[in-house]
Formats: sequence, C-alpha cells, structure tokens
Amino acid sequence: MSNNNIRKSLVASALFGAFALASTSVAANQLSEIHKVGQQNIRASVQSQEKINNIFDQSQELLAEYRQLVEQTENLKVYNDHVAKLVADQNEQLASFDKQIGTIEGTKQGIVPLMYRMVDTLEAFIKADMPIDLTNRLARIDRLRSVLGNSAVNTSEMYRLVLEAYQIEKDLGTALVTYTDKLAVDGSEITVNYVYVGRVALLAQSLDEKQAWMFNRTTGQWEALGQEYLESTKFAIRVAGKQAAPELLKLPVLAAE
Repeated sequence: MSNNNIRKSLVASALFGAFALASTSVAANQLSEIHKVGQQNIRASVQSQEKINNIFDQSQELLAEYRQLVEQTENLKVYNDHVAKLVADQNEQLASFDKQIGTIEGTKQGIVPLMYRMVDTLEAFIKADMPIDLTNRLARIDRLRSVLGNSAVNTSEMYRLVLEAYQIEKDLGTALVTYTDKLAVDGSEITVNYVYVGRVALLAQSLDEKQAWMFNRTTGQWEALGQEYLESTKFAIRVAGKQAAPELLKLPVLAAE
C-alpha cells in the first residue's frame, strides 16, 4: 500500500470515528430528552390521577348529601302530611267545641241553682243527723258556700267539690272513726274521745276513761252509760284509732221501734 492510500485510510478512519462519536452524543441527548419527557408524563399522570381521585371523592360526598336531602325531603313530606291531618282533626274538634259552647251557658244556668239546693239539702241533713264530727262537717258546708260565691272557681270545679262533700257524708255510713272534741255535760264542756260506728252508734268517753256516753237519736240527747260499757267503749276507740285489731264489739245500740 502506498503512502497516499494509507493517509486516505487514516483520514477515513478518523472521520468515521468522529461521526460515530457525534452519533453517540446525539443519541445520548435524545435519550435524555425522552427520559425527561417520560418523567414529566409520569408526573402529569400522577397529578391527573390525584385530580380524578379528588373529583371522585367530591362526587361521592355530593351523592351522599343528595341522598340525605332526598331522605329528609321524604321525611318532611310524611311529617307535613301528619301535621295536616292533625290540623284537620283539630279544626273538626274546634267546630264541635263551638257548637258545644253555644249550650254551655244554658247548662250553667241550670246547674248553678242545683248546686245551691244540694248544699242546702246537705246542711239540713247534717243538722238532722247524729252529731258526728259536727264541727268539721258544718265547716265543710261553709267552705262550699264560699266556693259557690268565688268567681275564680269554675263551675265544673264547684260541682266536683259538692259531689265530694256528698261522698264524704255517704262514707260516714260505714266508717269507724275516732276524734277528740268537746262535749257538754251538766252545763259544762269537757274534752272527750268520740267514736262512731257507721251511723249505728255514736259514743264518747272522758279522757280519764271513767265515764262514757251514748247519743240517743230518738231524744237527741247524750245519755250516760253504765260501768259495763267503759271497757268496750275504750276498746272501740282503740280499734278506730288503729291501736288494736278489730274484734266483735259490745256496744249499746238502740233497738228499732
């Protein structure tokens, strides 16, 4: 090989090497750019996914709120229908009350005089009855008269109190009760223990338990009892006061005529 050919071969080798180096550099730059683009795409994909996740979460929250609003709306509708029925029923009742109110004044005009007559009748009965707890019974009559004249008490309450007084008098027919009060004896008053058995017998005994009396309905007077009735009267007082168990009592009772 001649020198010229050798030089040409060397030059060609050098050019090829330079071109190879240049190609390698370009390829490296291209790969770097591709890598950068890939990283950017990945970051963009991550950001996009995050946005999608956020949008999905928000949509789920909105869906839950929507369902809650729908449920509340349905509940409100049911409640409104319920209230509407109540209002309609109340309106019917008000209409009925309006009709009834029209007759109340007429009813009151009839019942008020009736209550006054009932109180008068009850007072007359108490005064004609045995003097059982007479002080409290007549005081109850006075309270009833005060109530009937009190504008602050409505008619229904007045009537209830009158009926209650009648019930108390009725219960005296089966009651066994003792109480302490005064008794007029020989022109003076002494403190005694009273005991009454229904309206069968009304007895009194001195506090020292040495004397006893029986009320005679026929004469309307108190009559002294013999010594044989002191213990039985004492025992009756104890039974009425819940201090002894009930037993057969031996008490003086007037025979029916």
